[in-house]
Amino acid sequence: MAEALEVKGKRVLVVGLGKSGVASAQFLHQRGARVTASDAKAEDDLRADIRTLLDLGVTVETGGHGERTFRQQDLIVVSPGVPTNVPQLAQAKAMGIPVIGEIELASRYLKGHIIAITGSNGKTTTTALAGDVIAWGGYESQVGGNIGTPAISMVAEATDDTYNVLEVSSFQLETIQTFRPEIAVVLNVTPDHLDRHGSFELYLAAKKRIFENQTSSDFAVLNSDDPQTSGMGKGVQSQVRWFSRKKEVEQGAFVRNGRILYRDDSGEHEVMPVSDISLKGAHNLENVLAAVCVGMIIPCEPHRIRAAVKEFKAVEHRLEFVATVNGVDYYNDSKATNVDATIKALESFPGRIHIILGGKDKGSPYTVLNNLLRERVKRVYTIGAAAAKIEKEIAGATDIVHAETLDFAVRHAFESAAAGEIVLLAPACASFDQFESYEHRGRVFKDLVNALAEKQKAVTS
Repeated sequence: MAEALEVKGKRVLVVGLGKSGVASAQFLHQRGARVTASDAKAEDDLRADIRTLLDLGVTVETGGHGERTFRQQDLIVVSPGVPTNVPQLAQAKAMGIPVIGEIELASRYLKGHIIAITGSNGKTTTTALAGDVIAWGGYESQVGGNIGTPAISMVAEATDDTYNVLEVSSFQLETIQTFRPEIAVVLNVTPDHLDRHGSFELYLAAKKRIFENQTSSDFAVLNSDDPQTSGMGKGVQSQVRWFSRKKEVEQGAFVRNGRILYRDDSGEHEVMPVSDISLKGAHNLENVLAAVCVGMIIPCEPHRIRAAVKEFKAVEHRLEFVATVNGVDYYNDSKATNVDATIKALESFPGRIHIILGGKDKGSPYTVLNNLLRERVKRVYTIGAAAAKIEKEIAGATDIVHAETLDFAVRHAFESAAAGEIVLLAPACASFDQFESYEHRGRVFKDLVNALAEKQKAVTS
């Protein structure tokens, strides 16, 4: 753990009042800081989030960021959803005011061990699974970060023996300084968040920062099959463990004859048969291999890792089975917020798919979906702000229905899909044009599907 920050009596500004921002403001107030919180959203949009802060006596600024507010601080803590290049932050940095993110703040206080997991896709599932593996292994663990519970909220429960398993995003890694995970995992890197980072190179650079403070006593876990992560091993100071579903690796986890094995300096260890994995899709085999590496490094007994994986169920909004209605299976993959995640979702089913695409565009091309759309998809239903762009780039690949809303898309798919087919929400876009979050979008989808299921049950009973 890096040296804790001394914040008592200091003026600290928290920028962005999402879940992690509110938690940071509460934490800093409890430690005696003079806290101000600032968000560009209007007060009415934040009322539920800021009520607790106002009750504590925290100064709250809404509807924009005042330049004077930023200048009068000893420390600024920025939430991951706030771009680091906003003028007020740039000016504060130029004045020598320290600017850090919530994940950096948490790491200064978090007792125990830090395991950090990132990647364009699969990081939530892998983080949850790694937490289960560690717990089944007999160790104290807690899971948080970008997965839901802010890292700063984990400080209260952490002890010197706790394994803190954190999902970390590129946005969070942009603002680290001393953040040092004992085990750092990069699952894959494909184009995502280009609207925020500006280029794939800058996005990739943000992901690589997960290793920057590691030493030779730490571990880097990397996907040997991914073209971007396979080159990262050369530049790290830590010990590298690879995982691959396509080939054997010298140090790490791999598949041979339908079984997962792990190899390190102590030899080769059989962990489990691939058939014990209940999660759908080749990408989830990669997620399991990464979690196996984490478990074996700690170390956990192979039979305990096998039990954890065997009992693990899909995380909500990640290829989550919702219901079967009239013989049609409905799957919620609302977390497929980029094109590569949608490719992985499509690859998880052999065909006869009705897919819902669209939302807020993130700057990646949709043309790369066309081969899979031709091979496996009967119909695409487009929704949201990116609908016109998607329709233009996938024209001719399969049938397209301009649905506009998720409600219309689900109803139209219900009317069109036949028994034995799949209806899949895997939007390839962010959710913020029509929904509060991908979780909100996924819950709405599930509510719509379950309403159809109840209606059909009433008809047939």
